[in-house]
Amino acid sequence: LREAWNAEIAQDREGYRLEEQLVLLTVPASFDEVARELTVTAAHRAGLTRVILVEEPLAAFYAWLSRHEESWQEGMSPGQLILVCDVGGGTTDFTIVAVRQGETGLRFDRLAVGDHLMLGGDNMDLAIARQIEVRVLGQPGKLDARRWQQLCHQCRSAKETLLDDPRKPPMDVVVVGSGGKLIAGTLRVSLTSEEVDALILDGFFPTVGLDDAAPAGRRSGLSEWGLPYVSEPAVTRHLAAFWRRHQDLLRKETGRTVLYPDYLLFNGGALAPASVRQRLTAVVQGWFQDQAGPDWRPEELPNPRPELAVALGAAYYGLVRLGEGVRVGAGSPRAYFVQVAAGDQPDDPVQTVSTPSPITGEDSDEAADATAGIPAVCLVPRGAEEGFAGELQQPAFEVLANQPVAFQLFSSTTRLGDEVGDIVALSPDEVTTLPPIRTVLRFGKKDSSRAIPARLAVHLSEIGVLELWCQAQQTPHRWQLQFDVRSRQEGESPHGSVLPSGETLDAVLVEAAQAIIRATFVLEDGVVGIPPEQLIKELVALTELPRERWSAALLRKFTDTLLECEAGRALSPQHEARWFNLLGYSLRPGYGDPLDEWRMKQVWKLFAPGLRFPRQAQGRSEWWVFWRRVGGGLNAGQQQFIHQQLAPLFAGMSDKKRKAGGRAAKQAAPQEMLEIWMALANLERLPVQAKDELGGLLLQKSAKGGWKPQELWALSRLGARIPLYGPVDRVLPPKDVAVWVKTLMTLMARPTPDVAQALVNLARTSGDRARDLRRDELERIATWLQPLPHANRYMELLTHAGVELDQGEQDWIFGESLPLGLRIAST
Repeated sequence: LREAWNAEIAQDREGYRLEEQLVLLTVPASFDEVARELTVTAAHRAGLTRVILVEEPLAAFYAWLSRHEESWQEGMSPGQLILVCDVGGGTTDFTIVAVRQGETGLRFDRLAVGDHLMLGGDNMDLAIARQIEVRVLGQPGKLDARRWQQLCHQCRSAKETLLDDPRKPPMDVVVVGSGGKLIAGTLRVSLTSEEVDALILDGFFPTVGLDDAAPAGRRSGLSEWGLPYVSEPAVTRHLAAFWRRHQDLLRKETGRTVLYPDYLLFNGGALAPASVRQRLTAVVQGWFQDQAGPDWRPEELPNPRPELAVALGAAYYGLVRLGEGVRVGAGSPRAYFVQVAAGDQPDDPVQTVSTPSPITGEDSDEAADATAGIPAVCLVPRGAEEGFAGELQQPAFEVLANQPVAFQLFSSTTRLGDEVGDIVALSPDEVTTLPPIRTVLRFGKKDSSRAIPARLAVHLSEIGVLELWCQAQQTPHRWQLQFDVRSRQEGESPHGSVLPSGETLDAVLVEAAQAIIRATFVLEDGVVGIPPEQLIKELVALTELPRERWSAALLRKFTDTLLECEAGRALSPQHEARWFNLLGYSLRPGYGDPLDEWRMKQVWKLFAPGLRFPRQAQGRSEWWVFWRRVGGGLNAGQQQFIHQQLAPLFAGMSDKKRKAGGRAAKQAAPQEMLEIWMALANLERLPVQAKDELGGLLLQKSAKGGWKPQELWALSRLGARIPLYGPVDRVLPPKDVAVWVKTLMTLMARPTPDVAQALVNLARTSGDRARDLRRDELERIATWLQPLPHANRYMELLTHAGVELDQGEQDWIFGESLPLGLRIAST
């Protein structure tokens, strides 16, 4: 975009280049601080440094305001409310703007914004397309990805035409065939305005009561593109929930006892049809007519160009920033809080924020109540204007330097009256958990861990991004804190999450376990206190728990201790084998804890130097077991590097390469070779071509010598339809995996549980037509597996999208049990 602008508009004229302009970027009102920060970062990477963020519903309101700049005060009065509904192609946004009395006349203030809802015109197109597919072909899922995309596009066009003008005659939706069935395979069906009305108005904009609840959760049905659609498709139910959630806030802000929206402003392509706007107006009217009067009806503010309203409004806002036009007061719609330790809880070396004295008793009444909810301190009060800056003087904080630390933040759109530094007890129902801020605060020349008195400082920048800083109290050191942008807003990482399950051990017991690890790998007077072969037994005896019941939190403490003792693996081959064995077990699967990225950076430094005792077979096997266990924490470049380093091992293995004079394969012990196959199969970020080649080699090898369970597992992971952590663009095409499936079923005389697990993982339905095998291929697999005891479960996984895996199935796919407190979230 920048290059196109500079070529067509700037044309080498000074001051006209896009990077020299003030650029307004529009974002959904529901974007949290992480999404805003990512947006600004993307703009900076594109060379756009003068950027301002403006919320899309607010921009749509600015577009209306730009047309009524001189006259808007004539018909409005203080206390009136404007409800902005913005339903676009993929998201739904709600915003409330209030009319208030200012010093020189009326003014506008934005009071509330809604949650991020993945719900919009795309969902409606999918619903129409699904109905047509069932009508023509008898069941959903029969069209391939290309023809399904054709159908969705046709349905979008027909929807917009028929909803815009109900008098239009029925429209033909045509999907052409493919290959030799270009004509014979063409599908044609007529779609009427009555059908579209029934599906869109009754399905997405039904008449509901103000007290109708919108259920929480994620959709498992309409997941055609793997997007986290909300489970409730009714926009009106979400609107009702939004109004109910902010009623108390609106009463306090406006002073009104009879509360209802006086004006409605509709924006977004999904609300362009008059029939949809009329339905929404009627629904809102029905909610408040008893209080407002039988003749009351909210007034719709005109929006003649909904396709341009956001752009026009953003441009007008740019003029407002320069001192022209009418400004809408749009302070932060959220208050922000940082979690603190409460009571007499023991300090944790990797804790959120530690306080030198407990927040209890005599400090304050608020502090005394902190144990009733999430103990936190207010960082930014709701309504803070852009440019707001604050520093927490109380309570006094301590942070650990030269060691990974994490800060947990929360936001709330409904809490009023909190000021900077207030100690509060947050109810989980009134806050949203933001991704953690994690970092290592470097202090001094030595890397030793030390507690530093510090203050937290906050700045709400002019471009609309929340900036956090940690300021040392006794030195000039100042560190900027960055959100963990890889984590989801719901507090869940892209790959899974560490949950507070498993056994919680006393801090003294944990320290004793760490001392056992140090006694194994650190020399004391020239000797080690515990032989490496006794380490696991000693830890099990101390914790009085089998290692399968060690929690993820405990295992990560073991990980940190082992990394401290890395030099100890050079003591003997047995020490090195045990060190890698326990480190891999403790750090598996390489992600899931906020600080795992930092740990993986330390671990990756081990790959290039390799083993200290490379000739020991046990050590080589443990080396590859280790990289399989933590492979999910490696980035794409690191995974490809491992694959490239192993390329000589596979040279000459292919029949084609051998006939062409390929180099003979380097020898590896059979057990080590199995571990290598499994390690490679867990590298889900490898390119598709690399996975395809590895799977072909496995099929070729096993066709001659039979299948080992580890090889079946490796094949199923290389061709999995639903990756554990990898991106979906690295999933093999279904036509290639269908060949693998057919070959595997041909080679095997009869089904076995191991073969069944492999086939299910290769063919499991994801709900994404670009990844899923054809229905007839899935039914053929299910029929072949029918003699097995769990045939019905296999059928369910093969033919239904969104089926949750039980613990045993998760463990099989991962290759062993996952730590307690860790669960995987499949893509």
